[in-house]
Amino acid sequence: MMRMQNKKQIYNIPNILTFSRILIIPVIFFLLFFKEEIYGIYAAIFFLAAILTDFIDGYIARKKKLVTNLGIFLDPIADKLLVITILIMLIPLNRIPAWLVAIIIFREIFIMGLRAIASEKGIVISAGKEGKWKTALQMFGIFCLLVYYRHFYINFGIVGFYLIVASIIFSLISSYKYLKSVSGILTGN
Repeated sequence: MMRMQNKKQIYNIPNILTFSRILIIPVIFFLLFFKEEIYGIYAAIFFLAAILTDFIDGYIARKKKLVTNLGIFLDPIADKLLVITILIMLIPLNRIPAWLVAIIIFREIFIMGLRAIASEKGIVISAGKEGKWKTALQMFGIFCLLVYYRHFYINFGIVGFYLIVASIIFSLISSYKYLKSVSGILTGN
């Protein structure tokens, strides 16, 4: 009976939504192999679906008290896999410079490391407002880079590039704040 309850807790709606976000990644990956404009729009639609699952799963988990260790573990991994995979795929399409993607990946690994060290000491580092701005700008930027071409008098490629640059500025500010908040742990104080 206890085993069944654990399975029921794991297979809840928020975790299923998180799994679906992970399953969307290969679809977007596949669509980005095609150079035609329409495939970028399809990829952008799937990306929007993935973003929606991220908001919905968190909302349901908190509202219905369905937060699980699996969800806590998988949710940020799904987010990072989604963002990093798409950004890497956009490099050969010349929609984003490799050095910008490298900065984003370095920052994500750095923050994951800081969080792991803090977690080991029983400290939870939650995202501050700069981190939330970083995420919002990054998501809108990626969406624009997926659409990329000019639509409705908007050059989505240029808008996406500048949104990603702005997200990096916020990510550097939030990285500094993360580092400052765990500096005592890192120095042994």
